[in-house]
Amino acid sequence: MNSNTKKRSALGKGLSALLENANTDITTKSASTDVVGSIAMLPISNIEANPFNPRSNFEKASLEELRQSISVHGIIQPLTVRKLGRDRYQLISGERRFRASQLAELTEVPAYIRVANDQSMLEMALVENIQREDLNSIEVAISYQRLIDECNLTQDQLSQKISKSRSSITNHIRLLKLPADIQAGVRDNLISMGHARALVSAGEEPVQLSIFNKILLESLSVRDVEILIKQGHIKEEPVEETYVPKDKEALTSELSSNQIVFKEHLADKLSSKIELKKSTGGSGKIIINFSSDVDFNRIIEILNK
Repeated sequence: MNSNTKKRSALGKGLSALLENANTDITTKSASTDVVGSIAMLPISNIEANPFNPRSNFEKASLEELRQSISVHGIIQPLTVRKLGRDRYQLISGERRFRASQLAELTEVPAYIRVANDQSMLEMALVENIQREDLNSIEVAISYQRLIDECNLTQDQLSQKISKSRSSITNHIRLLKLPADIQAGVRDNLISMGHARALVSAGEEPVQLSIFNKILLESLSVRDVEILIKQGHIKEEPVEETYVPKDKEALTSELSSNQIVFKEHLADKLSSKIELKKSTGGSGKIIINFSSDVDFNRIIEILNK
């Protein structure tokens, strides 16, 4: 087995394989012996968040579900931190568990303690999130690009490091060439990565935005979009209505006051993100977002009451 094969095999196992080195592990079971994989209980007040974490949005319902699990079962998978100084630590990975532990009002949490400089920490955080977190396609693309730019990796090296094909990495990174409105649409799960990949090859930005808005208004499938692009019937001119990210008031500007009230009421009742979209013709759709099978079953139970 050659060295490249060995590297791919080891790195494919996740962050633990990256860190399996006694020289980088300062957690000890005794005063004189470093033990790889040993765990220390740390005061949660002594840990600060990771400024390099590529994920910035954490769904409230998902965090609440994790909080309940932690309250009952504790933290099954320890956090990974680096030591900053005397009794001060910084997260390398596990921010969802960290935030949920704060919500559960834990006073201490189990953690692996590692030594890492900022670049190594960035790389570990990005690799951990790519492999273990439910990132959307844009977040994955940003993580790939940061690993390439900030850790001086080629796409081939990145492919070996995270055990993903180079074509997959290339397809994700190409999404970052799309207009910001379309990237936000991918982030907010309004269109799939398949839609986004098709839009990359649709032509100039006005054409991409025209097709993007047509997808939202007519619920086009990926195949519909591919046919539309192949036929080339979309005019290269800006559309009057462009998708605005979910945190902007303009997204609901076309809804009536009753529809806005209904949307907010349903979101509160289900404790979930609700999307209510209406076309110029008056038709529309209601989208109820869920984070897991457990969350889906919870929503169904509420609707069946």
